[in-house]
Amino acid sequence: MAIDRRGLLCLMGATAAVAACPQVARTESYPSRPVRILVGYSAGGGVDIAARLIGQWLSERLQQQFLVENRTGAATNIATEAVVRSPPDGYTLLLVNAANAINATYYESLSFDFMRDMAPVAGIGRFPYFMAVNPAFPANNVREFIAYANANPGKVNMGTGGAGGPDHASGELLQLMTGIRMTHVPYRGTAPALTDLLSGQVQMVFCTIPSAIQYVNAGTLRAIAVTSASRLDSMPEIPTVGETVPGFESAQWYGVGAPAGTPVAIIATLNKEIRAALADPTLKARIEELGGIPLSMSPEEFGKFLANETEKMARVIKAAGISVK
Repeated sequence: MAIDRRGLLCLMGATAAVAACPQVARTESYPSRPVRILVGYSAGGGVDIAARLIGQWLSERLQQQFLVENRTGAATNIATEAVVRSPPDGYTLLLVNAANAINATYYESLSFDFMRDMAPVAGIGRFPYFMAVNPAFPANNVREFIAYANANPGKVNMGTGGAGGPDHASGELLQLMTGIRMTHVPYRGTAPALTDLLSGQVQMVFCTIPSAIQYVNAGTLRAIAVTSASRLDSMPEIPTVGETVPGFESAQWYGVGAPAGTPVAIIATLNKEIRAALADPTLKARIEELGGIPLSMSPEEFGKFLANETEKMARVIKAAGISVK
């Protein structure tokens, strides 16, 4: 049977296309190489723990390594900028947290716009704080704390892990909502703030539950409240700040972001797997052990959450008159 020239060219083209298909599929498959998750804090903290939990889950589910890289400095801005400047291909992600929402207003000269340059991928969890005091402090609950602070303006020292951090914002929010005036004492991290709370050098700290639970259980610190919207199932005996100050809610929160422009299909893959992680009984229990509440959201819902948190923190920071030029 004879084949004319046009038919031969068509046959050759079809053969080449079939041969190329496996390679095209492999190229478009995500992930086809290791993925980095940048964390703006040092290893061992809550943000880092959350990144490693999710990273391990994604590594097992997607059959590629999701490697956590701690890129500290400038209140997470160094890590954030590294991610937004990366190619939007899904191979560089950010463990976003409450500091990102705060920094959008707290820092007036950032070289990036968090809401514009970061694509929301998925939430991980909300992690409320203890409102913790030294046992010698003359307040057993939030109402007594406010009464003491009102009677002694500026004499209550509030320790934080650093100026402009989520715990600092929690204290500023409490002052705005109650009219009390405390003295802010910033430290280089939560650990030294708790050390001085234990010794009585400061009187109150908003601290993550994992960082302080051992002291609360031992009776060397008193948790007079949690900052979640409702009482925690794991410790229902501790009231919320909002039971005394209606509307008060504050928490550290974690999620995953990617550079703006990352393909929708890649974001959908990551979101699906992260939400599967949050539904897994073992991983969900681990988050709850850390005092967290799973934050399972679609990319669109997480984007709205980020926008609301950024707007809320902007109001607090502007009202408090704090910023870094």
